[in-house]
Amino acid sequence: MGWQKTFTLARRAKGCHLVTEEILGHIQPGLRGVQVGMLFLFIQHTSAALTINENFDSGGLTHVYADMDMALDNVVPESLNWLHTDEGPEYAIVSHTKTSLIGNTISIPITDGRLNLGTWQGIYLTEFRHAPHSRRIVATILYVDIKQTRILGECYSSVLLTLYIGRERALKYFVTMYYQPR
Repeated sequence: MGWQKTFTLARRAKGCHLVTEEILGHIQPGLRGVQVGMLFLFIQHTSAALTINENFDSGGLTHVYADMDMALDNVVPESLNWLHTDEGPEYAIVSHTKTSLIGNTISIPITDGRLNLGTWQGIYLTEFRHAPHSRRIVATILYVDIKQTRILGECYSSVLLTLYIGRERALKYFVTMYYQPR
C-alpha cells in the first residue's frame, strides 16, 4: 500500500534547519493507520539536502545548526576556484557538491502511526544558498496492511499446499492450523 504527497517547506536562508514538525504537519494524514511502514522524503533540488541529525543541545539548537553549517563549509569551502558558475557566484557548484555529499533522500521507519526516530534525532533541511528559498519535498509512505497480509498469506499457503499434497490433505491441514481455538 502507498501514500504520496508533494509539499513545499517554508523559505529559509543558508544553514541547517530543523524541520521535523513542519514535515509532520504535511504527512500526518498518510501516517494514520500505518502499523508498519517506511517514510521516504525526497527533496527536488540540487542546492539543498535532507538529513537526520541531533535535535537537542543544552546551549540551544543554534549550536547544532551553526556547527553543522561550519563543518560543511570547511569540507566544501565556497572560496575554491569553482568552474561551474553559470547561475552566478552564489549558485556555484559548491551547493550542488554539498547536496551530493548529504543526499536528496532520507528514509525513516514508521511504527504505529509515528515516525520511529531516535530520542535525539530530528529531520533537517540543509540549505546551501545564501538567499532564502522554498523547497519542494516528495513524501512517500509505503506500508503493509497487517490484516490483509495475513489473509493473503493464508490463501497463498493453502494454494501451495493444495498443489503439493492434494486438495483433501491440504484442506485438513489448513483447517487444523488456522481455525483451531487459541
